[in-house]
Amino acid sequence: MKIAIGADHAGFHLKEHVRAHLESEGHDVVDAGTSSEESTDYPDYATKVARQVAAGEAERGILVCSTGVGMSIAANKVNGVRAALAVNDEEVRLTRAHNDANVLALGGSFTKPDAADKFVDIFLNTNFDGGRHQRRLDKITALENESVENKQ
Repeated sequence: MKIAIGADHAGFHLKEHVRAHLESEGHDVVDAGTSSEESTDYPDYATKVARQVAAGEAERGILVCSTGVGMSIAANKVNGVRAALAVNDEEVRLTRAHNDANVLALGGSFTKPDAADKFVDIFLNTNFDGGRHQRRLDKITALENESVENKQ
């Protein structure tokens, strides 16, 4: 699977760990940065990853900042992106099964590397259930389209 990954300075080390894990599992990883612990702005990396996912250039995205919250907020501003914060195994599973999340946000200051690996594996290996959940996603898409129309 082709996966876009990005982090700010606070998420750099966990991003590097996750990138190595993904590559060891045979995934094609597109690293949008950052490449050091030098202070950066998380929206820059969230936008790069989110746009790749929304455009179909990557099947999924993974973002890391200190809490994961800033990244998920920024990524969700891109139409077609459904970014969710990883908190525990079951919530990660449900973000895919019920919400068809296509971007996973991790908190570098709160997520241990082994937990991150597990969250990522669940995120990549859980399918969307469809059914009644599709009706709800259609409503989200309608909200996105309404926002675009109101800007014109």
